Amino acid sequence: MAGERRRRGGEGLRERTRERGARREREQQQQQRGPGRGRGRTALLVTAAAAALALGLAAAAAEWNRWSAAARLVTPHPAPPALPPGSTGPLASPRRFWGTYRPHVYFGMKTRSPRALVTGLMWLQQGEGGGSLRHTCEQGDGLSQYGWLMHDGENFGVQEIRDGDLFLKTEFVKRPGGEHGGDWSWRLTARMEGAGSPAPLLSLFFYVATDGQGTLEPHLENKTRLAAVTGTSEELGRFTLTFLRPTAESGEDPKYASYNFLDAASPGLHRLTEVVRSSLSNRFVFAPRGKSRRRFFAVDTFRGLPGMAGEPPRGRLLLHQVTLEPPGVVEVAFESGSVVDRPARLAGARLAAALAQHAAAFRQRFEETFGLGRKGFPPSQRRFAQAALSEVLGGMGYFHGRSLVQSPLQESPVPAPEAALFTAVPSRSFFPRGFLWDEGFHQLLLARWDPALSREVIAHWLDLMNAEGWIPREQILGEEARAKVPPEFLLQHSETANPPTLLLALERLLPDAPLPYLHRLFPRLQAWYDWYNRTQAGPLPLTFRWRGRDPNPERFLNPKTLASGLDDYPRASHPSSEERHLDLRCWMALASRVLGEVAERLGEPAGPYREMERALSDNGLLERLHWAQELGAFADYGNHSSAVGLRWQRLAPAAPGPPPPAPRLVREVREAPQLRFVGALGYVSLFPLLLQLLRPDSPRLPTLLATMRGEGQLWTPFGLRSLARDSPLYMQRNTEHDPPYWRGPIWVNINYLALRALHGYAGADGPQRERAAGIYRELRHNLVANLYRQYTESGFLWEQYSDSTGRGQGCHPFAGWSALVVLVMAEDY
Repeated sequence: MAGERRRRGGEGLRERTRERGARREREQQQQQRGPGRGRGRTALLVTAAAAALALGLAAAAAEWNRWSAAARLVTPHPAPPALPPGSTGPLASPRRFWGTYRPHVYFGMKTRSPRALVTGLMWLQQGEGGGSLRHTCEQGDGLSQYGWLMHDGENFGVQEIRDGDLFLKTEFVKRPGGEHGGDWSWRLTARMEGAGSPAPLLSLFFYVATDGQGTLEPHLENKTRLAAVTGTSEELGRFTLTFLRPTAESGEDPKYASYNFLDAASPGLHRLTEVVRSSLSNRFVFAPRGKSRRRFFAVDTFRGLPGMAGEPPRGRLLLHQVTLEPPGVVEVAFESGSVVDRPARLAGARLAAALAQHAAAFRQRFEETFGLGRKGFPPSQRRFAQAALSEVLGGMGYFHGRSLVQSPLQESPVPAPEAALFTAVPSRSFFPRGFLWDEGFHQLLLARWDPALSREVIAHWLDLMNAEGWIPREQILGEEARAKVPPEFLLQHSETANPPTLLLALERLLPDAPLPYLHRLFPRLQAWYDWYNRTQAGPLPLTFRWRGRDPNPERFLNPKTLASGLDDYPRASHPSSEERHLDLRCWMALASRVLGEVAERLGEPAGPYREMERALSDNGLLERLHWAQELGAFADYGNHSSAVGLRWQRLAPAAPGPPPPAPRLVREVREAPQLRFVGALGYVSLFPLLLQLLRPDSPRLPTLLATMRGEGQLWTPFGLRSLARDSPLYMQRNTEHDPPYWRGPIWVNINYLALRALHGYAGADGPQRERAAGIYRELRHNLVANLYRQYTESGFLWEQYSDSTGRGQGCHPFAGWSALVVLVMAEDY
């Protein structure tokens, strides 16, 4: 952009110079012709001045348009918010005010507040070098298992963690009351499995921290044990956090422990691990009566972090360290100052009873909702499904901050306005933040469990919309979220879309959605829909094209299309404005249908949406635009060459003497591209079936079903692979450091859409009814069996699954859309 402006500026300067030279020449000619030519000269000068003024006005108008568009990028949409103001506060939503809304930590809670009070857990298995301090969920920690086994999304949860021989169980339960979200209590159980005697020492760190506002006051026993913290915050009022003494696993006998305490200025919530790690010292001795003495690491004095000198603190951290020899149980109780006539503290036997009561209620509600027992699933598979749902609910996060956004009209990125987002996350370890296209799949499951929760999440997402109707595809709000994101992924580009999967969940919610809720949503749904039609339109009427494909095609075997959600799935080899993207066209057909349904519910004009739905669902037009006869499937269209590969390029040294640079993989095009259908058979080819745009009697449906079931194409014993085995880019790397992603592995979200569609075709009158039913039964069995097997073997749900072995791969845990297996088991589409 800057180079283009400089080029245009240079041309303008040359043009103005030529104009000035020509004007001087005309003036000299006028002077030579004598005084009789004065009136003509005056007319010429007036004309030139008018032309210059017009040029100046045009330039000013262009600059104004650029400034206006840039301003709209960071201007919130003017429609009333979809989420009523104050609806997430303690009075309006007391049951959801407190929660495990810090999915990136192994265990922690916070309030749904812009400057929340946060609480959390760290632990350290004591060793010679101090061991590894655990706090934030990291794949590199190598834990063999962690995740929620039960979580109801509001009041209760049970999680198990296995860190080598250490077994931890974290449990929490909330008790309503007062005006600030009520009370809650934690129980942490620790024991060693398979370790020798004596057991290694274990340190448990329980902390409370403020984030910009609020006060904390420590209450110490013997100058080392933090017995309690009292405090205040804007939305919590007064509160007390009590750290009870540890007991044996029975919950009654006291347990010997050493105690340490840390009071530190917090440099920010994203640096709490560093604060604790930098404060550890091994000068402390564990000395139970009658047993050997052992040195251990404990928090001591915090002297600041590198680069912190002169920076004002952003809050305060109080930390209670308990060091013991497992097994043992530690409890923590939070009590709101606004609760009157409180029953006895929620601890000990009362806490155990409350946990048991909530667990029984969760199992009963799960069966009533999904009916897996009635379908004949054994207890072990029902527990697997309960854990999948619970990990999504336990992965709900509340984030507050600013996105970093950029428009093509701007040279530099700018921060968006402050915003809040309540959302599920794909992965607690790798993607603990909001993703637009993931969230629609998350809410398909959660809408079945708790429709009110899903309605709230959808409203949160729509309230992120700017004045243009754009929603950034990835939400990185707040320092804790930013700390988990590589810098190159922080920036959100205003031309980049994402599939509108929230509409899948909204369609499920529509029959029972309150009309006032839909009235609040509708203006934003309209703006979002209009934004897609305006910015993602294709080269021909009723075609669409994802913007934001990678602008440097020479770097990649096939330039990525992050906007589609399918990242490296093969598209046209040479991005151009001539592309027609099949999946986006199908998403827009779905969007037209849902907008039409919402409009009809509200008594608003639905004609334009229904007309667009009919046009985008027209099977004849769909074939003319996207049927590739040579491929025998629907396909993208664009400037494409199938003779593209990666080759090693050796670079000459920059100067004599030093060794030459390392060779690199570069793209080689062996045949010039031309406008044609893209020869990639995979998930995109199935989209007219996946979103059920094909009529049950379509002559193309048998071919797509055969493609789906073809052993050498998409079918595997574990689910449908993303790209056919005989496609040119199957399992091909995109760069030297960019392994295949959507080029063969099995993804649960698309398999769910396939099962949903097959179930629909199996229930519709048409010649393919029996065939669709048979494929549905096989695919459902394969997918469920493999995900359950991988979970029992590895302890996790995974981002994707190998199409050759079925093994989980990518990041873990990845409940996210992989938890859609629960709906598949329930046959709830």
